Amino acid sequence: MTGTEGERKPARVVVADDQTVVREGIVMLLGLLPGIEVIGAAGDGEEAVRLVGELAPDVVLMDLRMPRCDGVEATRRIRERYPGTQVVVLTTYADDESLFPALRAGARGYLTKDAGGEEIVRAVESVLSGEAGLSPSVQRRLLERLSQPEPQAPVAVAPAPPDGLTTRETEVLVLIAEGLSNQEIAHRLHVSTATVKTHINNLFAKTGLKDRAQAVRYAYGKGLVRPPTG
Repeated sequence: MTGTEGERKPARVVVADDQTVVREGIVMLLGLLPGIEVIGAAGDGEEAVRLVGELAPDVVLMDLRMPRCDGVEATRRIRERYPGTQVVVLTTYADDESLFPALRAGARGYLTKDAGGEEIVRAVESVLSGEAGLSPSVQRRLLERLSQPEPQAPVAVAPAPPDGLTTRETEVLVLIAEGLSNQEIAHRLHVSTATVKTHINNLFAKTGLKDRAQAVRYAYGKGLVRPPTG
């Protein structure tokens, strides 16, 4: 989808989905579509980021609910490290807690898995042209959201997260230290509880923490939160 008029090169695409049957089905479908060349497939977000670094695709079709590294975090890493690659979310979910974190992470397109081949091609072409590639249902959700009050601002965290934690992992750690449950954290950050669990698993692995009690002590020890006064 680049090159001169009449000699357009196909868009080089990586597919990321943790379900093997779904991933293979998407790859097979894309292979039948004009203007798209599948150059890689990933089973989770970590692998998707790695493949982007190795293959430099034009577009990643990204599922959201994946192990190790979910689609939102993978999108954020790809857009930060490889800005030449665009991300189009292809997921089952179109709810606010899936949609808006993905767009904030840098996704330029968002489709649900009932999208047809023509809709996928249009979304890929749109993001490569610098436009948004959104399904009609997602466009409606955005319009509805614009008429609602702004969500609560993100939790303030230390400017330099410790031990290689991402900003979002540090936000989750701070909320754990404040005594919030996974469900409460999900509501505060406008993400799913599955995403919260993924962040907790990642931050525990990076810090060597074993449970929430250790996480609370760690957060206080690093100065991420302060003991109450009075």
